[in-house]
Amino acid sequence: MRTLLRRWLRVTLGVLLGALTAVVELVLVVVGGLWLLATLVQRADGGPHRSAVYRAARSLADAERRRVAAYYGVELDVPRAEGSVLRYLALRCALGGLGGAVLLSLLAGVAYTSLPVWWWPVYGDVAHPGDVVVAGFGGLFLLFLSAQGVYGVGLLDVWLARRFLGPGDRELLEVRIGELTESRAGVIEAVHDERRRIERDLHDGVQQRLVALGMLLGRSRRATDPEKAHELLRQAHEESRRALAELRDVAWRVYPAALDGGGLAAALETVAERAGLPVRLTCELSGEPPAAVQTVAYFVVAEAVTNAAKHSGATLVTVRVTRQGTMVVVRIEDNGKGGADPTGGGLLGLARRVAALDGRFTVVSPAAGPTVITAELPCG
Repeated sequence: MRTLLRRWLRVTLGVLLGALTAVVELVLVVVGGLWLLATLVQRADGGPHRSAVYRAARSLADAERRRVAAYYGVELDVPRAEGSVLRYLALRCALGGLGGAVLLSLLAGVAYTSLPVWWWPVYGDVAHPGDVVVAGFGGLFLLFLSAQGVYGVGLLDVWLARRFLGPGDRELLEVRIGELTESRAGVIEAVHDERRRIERDLHDGVQQRLVALGMLLGRSRRATDPEKAHELLRQAHEESRRALAELRDVAWRVYPAALDGGGLAAALETVAERAGLPVRLTCELSGEPPAAVQTVAYFVVAEAVTNAAKHSGATLVTVRVTRQGTMVVVRIEDNGKGGADPTGGGLLGLARRVAALDGRFTVVSPAAGPTVITAELPCG
């Protein structure tokens, strides 16, 4: 209830400010419109007066855009064409007047609703008690309608701003196509980076172990001393165990089997156990997210924890995975020295993975630390 009341008060204040700015907009629309007609007759390009009118209109539209963002919570792009801005201001005048009338009705409703409280102490027995009570109920009804009207004006205000100040359907489609093209290219590049990393891990790790294992086995076959042959076989056995462990690590980095077996929480617990430094893990999810979201969330945490252990000099990493509406929010913070480069290979690959799901990925890493990595993944 308290949240709803605060939201309603914020919308009411936004409608009030909109009613006040409508007066300025009305003056600009009337005076500026006449000015544009006069300059249009004089010169084809309108001259400097035409530019002055458009600059004033753009300034007012920017103020309205900030008001809509501050009181209605709707972010809009910078106004587009000048003609669109002028049409918006012309319609805003009428809407601002409607908002002012609704607010006056709201004040009248408050006055009539409180009539039974202040009428008799102020005016005595001038009016019949029944009339005062009926007027109070009427004021309560007017108060209810006016409160709903404030919300209605706020919704119209947002719709009008989106219609004339925000991007059109064609522009939104072009932006969306660009985002999809960029994310597709990023995913392809991330897959190539992942393949190169796997090849490097196999070549520098497992392959070298297998070469050493083959050499030890060959030496043991050629050895004439039984004790030396036995020692070489023991070394070969140890080398095979190391090769198997590294092969398991590579397979784990490709795709953790714990995701299929125990879900995201179990996979992240394994990351914390293998991190090499203390990791404080909190996973608060109501139900398991989709498999693609779990996979990306896992790789974000695994890469961030690995980077913290290798490069940051941190002594503690805090990982928190929560569900906020239709988003899974993954937040990793370490107490290291900071200075992480978001365009580095590992973090850039994570950003591409997150972008492939239409998510948001941010890295905040000042020079003195801490480093905070946040990934917001849609799962609605």
